[in-house]
Amino acid sequence: MIKKWIITWSAIGLILLSLIIWIQLSGNTHIYRTLRMTIFRAQLGPQIDELKDFPLRLIPNAKVDLWPYKIMSVELEPALIKKLHDYKTTAFLVIQNDSILFEDYWEGYNKKTVSNSFSMAKSITAALIGCALKDGMIKSLDEPIGTFIQSYQKPPYDKITIRHLLMMSSGLDFKESYGSLLGWPAKAYYGDDVNATIIDPPKIYDPGTIYDYKGGDSQLLGIILEKVTGKRVAAYASERLWKKIGAEDTAYWSLDVNNGMEKVSCCYYATAHDFARFAKLYMQYGNWNGVQLIDSSFIKQSIVAAPLKTKEGKANTQYGYQWWVMKHAGTDIFYARGIKGQYIFAIPGRKMIIVRLGHKRADKKGDELPADILDYLDLGLSMDH
Repeated sequence: MIKKWIITWSAIGLILLSLIIWIQLSGNTHIYRTLRMTIFRAQLGPQIDELKDFPLRLIPNAKVDLWPYKIMSVELEPALIKKLHDYKTTAFLVIQNDSILFEDYWEGYNKKTVSNSFSMAKSITAALIGCALKDGMIKSLDEPIGTFIQSYQKPPYDKITIRHLLMMSSGLDFKESYGSLLGWPAKAYYGDDVNATIIDPPKIYDPGTIYDYKGGDSQLLGIILEKVTGKRVAAYASERLWKKIGAEDTAYWSLDVNNGMEKVSCCYYATAHDFARFAKLYMQYGNWNGVQLIDSSFIKQSIVAAPLKTKEGKANTQYGYQWWVMKHAGTDIFYARGIKGQYIFAIPGRKMIIVRLGHKRADKKGDELPADILDYLDLGLSMDH
């Protein structure tokens, strides 16, 4: 019996040792943190409240511009309340004509609680590219990215432009697999060198031809922002946007390591009130209180579907410059979206903004919309007056 026990545990030890050696030799050391923050916490994947688990950089605000209240008396239907709870909603905010009509919070959250944006950060990163373009730091969206990133000066990367990155059409394969320990999202989120994840990816399409959603394109935009501004992305975000759009609270951007690089494809922490400001800025075509922060032409191009084909050969109808676009209830909508059901909806025709934050979203297949999107839109639009 003792001999069998020794053999069993020796085999387990050998397997673990082999795994550790493979992790070290392959450079996939992000797996250690991945396991520590998922399996060892009895959870699958990243969560919305992991601000303290990573190094961060502050995005200070300045003069506060509070949203006025014009609260409506809304009695939510039991079926809708169940959906909000089933998807573990933490915040639901409806704004129309610059006034708050409805807000509620659950799961221990309140209007001062910051939440991870996840991929909504991509839309914020695009806004910063618009700022750099207006500031003359970027001459044209059609500049090759090799102008700013040396490793992208040679074929097959030399034809990729900033515009291609904004449209998710670089043609590069960053292995955007959310269910894999070795996929780009896991390496970028849990790793300690996010920029290393975008070195020499294989090319699978000609740039500017195929819409193919991937975080690596957004991270390249972050590197370009650092190069052209000479500042950390968070510092530029604070200076050019956060202090200008009346943010109520300090925001935070997660980094890969101490004093490292912002994970610009995700991980911007802010409140529901302050996330809503990005929708207002874009609905006003880059103007805030009479000051043009981003050129209106850039905004207009950002919130319409980019002229591309999908991987299936169909016309792209859902993505602009790092913003999603759709039609619903007879009106055009553009929105930012995160993997756990983070949404900032802008509905210009109704002068309405809807923000939903939470722990879960509905399942989706391929390019289909997560089903919960329509529930949140219908709830918000029911308050239209």
